[in-house]
Amino acid sequence: MELKQYQIILVNLEPTIGSEIKKTRPCVIISPDEMNKYLQTVVIAPMTSQSKNYPTRIEVKHNKKKGWVVVDQLRTIDKQRILKVLDKLTAKETLKLKLSIKEAFVD
Repeated sequence: MELKQYQIILVNLEPTIGSEIKKTRPCVIISPDEMNKYLQTVVIAPMTSQSKNYPTRIEVKHNKKKGWVVVDQLRTIDKQRILKVLDKLTAKETLKLKLSIKEAFVD
């Protein structure tokens, strides 16, 4: 399975601890293609269908539904957790995500 940055993938996030996002859910690949090609892990941002208006939540449309990419819950996962590739972000959604990551993690 070829994995590309900003693809939406279905991921089994269990088991989790504490306040980590749970369940099998769509996630966005954040790690660059060079890492995705050679490593057995990828960096993802989970998605949710329920969100408050936080600056680290990026609204996207996937599967004809509104959802949010949860930038404050980035995590590295093994590729074995990935069930399938679903979709990809639009150019506009990708730009909003990049700006949110920059604001949250780059000073």
